[in-house]
Amino acid sequence: MTGGRPRAIRAADYPSSVEVAGRIADAFAERVRELEEAALSPLAVRSYETRGRAAAEEPCRLRTPFQRDRDRIVHSKSFRRLKGKTQVFIDPQGDHYRTRMTHTLETTAISRVVARALGLNEDLTEAIGLGHDVGHPPFGHAGEAALDRILAERYGRRFHHNRQSLRVVDRVERDGRGLNLTHEVRDGILNHTGPEEPETLEGRIVRIVDRVAYINHDIDDALRAGVLAPAELPADEIALLGETGARRIDRLVHDLVETSAAAGDVVQSGEVGAAMLSLRAFMFERVYLGPAAEAGHERAAAAVQRIFTYLAAHPGEVPAGGGGDEVDRITDYVAGMTDRFALAYAARI
Repeated sequence: MTGGRPRAIRAADYPSSVEVAGRIADAFAERVRELEEAALSPLAVRSYETRGRAAAEEPCRLRTPFQRDRDRIVHSKSFRRLKGKTQVFIDPQGDHYRTRMTHTLETTAISRVVARALGLNEDLTEAIGLGHDVGHPPFGHAGEAALDRILAERYGRRFHHNRQSLRVVDRVERDGRGLNLTHEVRDGILNHTGPEEPETLEGRIVRIVDRVAYINHDIDDALRAGVLAPAELPADEIALLGETGARRIDRLVHDLVETSAAAGDVVQSGEVGAAMLSLRAFMFERVYLGPAAEAGHERAAAAVQRIFTYLAAHPGEVPAGGGGDEVDRITDYVAGMTDRFALAYAARI
């Protein structure tokens, strides 16, 4: 103070924004390491102990490698197109039916809850959850089955959406350059379904929660659509897991957390796991592959067949995408279509 009056505050009294950002960035990685060492289970993957990326790159100073992967997935075109891809019902007449994107978000949210409860890496879990279905084709199960059948009959190849999801993040995105994700995220995306288990516990969370999410929200959509009535749901499984989707998810999540904590792995109890698999079998029989779905499946199969046949005869209309041979490029293009785009494309040709 001078003469009893406070001295005017000058910009020079404060560090510049560049200096502040530099100090925060310099300390970020070390702070994350300290926090993870104090908070995470010994079984969790540490953010800075990743097995790396296929192509080396400069690290981000304000995000962990897994946070960076998450952001790359969220900002990708393939992720944005999930909002236009069927979960169960093709072109439904209503605003509240799930899409492939809402399924992805529900799976990711539940997976983070489980990861936090078990002291595992939430950022790794989130990245896997957000990326697990980016390779799913249009029209849900019907689209995947149709594309698989065409490739098997014509070329002796198979189509699996988990493998396509990995191809999307490795080869298709960024005009063929891929997203260059970490090994752990790529492994979780590839093995969220199929015969092999993910290497990490975080990946195993997404593998189980994927089913927890889709079974329960697909029941909700099937009831809304009138495909199922509440009384038709399997009585024993509903009595064990709960009468509403919220109660079933709550029971499944608590069982997963408590059983996993006791086992030092990511597993369900025998009783609850069996009930969930029984519900899954019921949904395939009555909803995914049931009589009510036949018309939609035929429409989806016809659209995929028409598009693939046309593109095979006009390969010049197929974008370069992720490279590979002509069949790879056609598959990439068809699998990347939204429902609406595919239906319009099939009608146009």
